[in-house]
Amino acid sequence: MTDIIDGKAVAEGIRAELESSVGALKDAGVTPGLATVLMSDDPASETYVSMKQRDCEEVGIEGIHVEIDPDAPASELYDAIDELNDDPEVHGILVQMPVPEHVDSRRVLRAIDPTKDADGFHPENVGMLVAGHPRFKPCTPHGVQKLLASANVDTEGKDAVVVGRSNIVGKPMANLLVQKADGGNATVTVCHSRTADLAAKTREADIVVAAAGVPEMIDGEMLSDGVTVIDVGVNRVDADTEKGYELVGDVDFESAKEKASAITPVPGGVGPMTRAMLLYNTVKAAGIREGVEVELP
Repeated sequence: MTDIIDGKAVAEGIRAELESSVGALKDAGVTPGLATVLMSDDPASETYVSMKQRDCEEVGIEGIHVEIDPDAPASELYDAIDELNDDPEVHGILVQMPVPEHVDSRRVLRAIDPTKDADGFHPENVGMLVAGHPRFKPCTPHGVQKLLASANVDTEGKDAVVVGRSNIVGKPMANLLVQKADGGNATVTVCHSRTADLAAKTREADIVVAAAGVPEMIDGEMLSDGVTVIDVGVNRVDADTEKGYELVGDVDFESAKEKASAITPVPGGVGPMTRAMLLYNTVKAAGIREGVEVELP
């Protein structure tokens, strides 16, 4: 039987443990605070931010939300980040991407205080991750690590293929899997749009992490028996449904589950974990900044 990894259940368990962590911080006089910054009128971005704020409320994190007119000068966003950097009640900062074209997204990432970088994308934190001493792990790859652990998938000595090379998922995922640490010690191959004969690479893998953003690009014929498949992709495709579309991953779930020993569904797999690990990073940041030791799940 294929193990369908329930990301929603794993995320709920992590959030429950984080409630205890937040309680310990509050006993020490510290209330963790997460600031979300939105400079967009994109409905999807607005939904993501509202979900993150609701998550904060559920575990006892103080949510602070800042909205900036997407037509405003870029300086308004940078000024808002500076104010949050200086605010002692803010321990984590997240700027919802994408930002408008007239805003330099790289400058946005650099502007955030690296000790408040809840996404883990500041160059300083990326460097610490690559060096093997991560301060904050990027939320989605960290969530994938947690899912693998929940399914009792030992990465040590395994062949792992990461399909996708984004700064948000692919590259940090590869770095985490190759680290000399728990959840690492794998032999990692990174594949992408220029990879010749992708199927030859994925068929050799014990673990496949699909994060290319291409609907159902990987099917069962591209996998070996007993593989673990983590599908990070969330793609909207036309469908004969009430909404006129459905969400699918980068993996053809039905054919892949015939080969896989464990697989994540879309939706309900990696997505809930990304949000849970944002809370994790915020709680960790509060403990570090306030000098309070706190146990984390």
